[in-house]
Amino acid sequence: MKKQSLLNTLKGTILALTLALFTFTAASAQTIKNVVLVHGAFADGSGYKGVYEALTKQGYHVTVVQNPLTSLEDDVTATKLALDAQDGPAILAGHSWGGVVITEAGTHPKVAGLVYIAAFQPDNNETALKWFQTAPPAPENGVLPADAKGIVYYDKAKFHAGFCADVSKEEAAFMYASQGAFYGKCFVSPVTDAAWRHKPTFGIIATEDKSINPDIQRNMYKRSNTKVTEIKGSHAVYISQPQKVANVIIEAAKAVSGK
Repeated sequence: MKKQSLLNTLKGTILALTLALFTFTAASAQTIKNVVLVHGAFADGSGYKGVYEALTKQGYHVTVVQNPLTSLEDDVTATKLALDAQDGPAILAGHSWGGVVITEAGTHPKVAGLVYIAAFQPDNNETALKWFQTAPPAPENGVLPADAKGIVYYDKAKFHAGFCADVSKEEAAFMYASQGAFYGKCFVSPVTDAAWRHKPTFGIIATEDKSINPDIQRNMYKRSNTKVTEIKGSHAVYISQPQKVANVIIEAAKAVSGK
């Protein structure tokens, strides 16, 4: 009887371990269908319309964060609120300044992978400004000094050529008119826990970028061993080349899902 009881106990233990392993494996291989998009400075969430449409046509559930652009902390809070609302794991993607935001917010437990779109990718205790200053700005770059209220604007005369040269003049005018007020203190706020050190990371280099020198992007992504895709496009590559940007996000989702 004792042997039979011991045998039954062992069988029960093995069955429980098998079920636990199956559950863990299934969770690890869960197909990721959630994408959270974070915009950068001199922009708002409306710029992601093309990427949103490309992703939703492929069955992805997309959330676009509207960053207040008042501080790194505020933007991270807005991003984490969006992540809290996801029904499962998500790919977190950020453009430009949004790269700093996803670097800080990406430690959220629902983030399965990161995608940097012509974005800053600082390490712990680094700022966007630190990286911005590692290469001379292009003549077309129109980032102005902060005004008396601490807000940084993009020179209207340079916005089309410097920010989004590969979209129409009319679309560039709308983008300029709809941008959020970006507080300069964001540029000098350091990251405290870089998510790319812990999560699978993908990056897009905009080869014609006049706002963040493409070599800066290459140097950041090389350091972090980010899987890189180069796309011929302006700093606003996510607007001018939405399908190509969406393809990288889909690649990230499939890679993290083990597909």
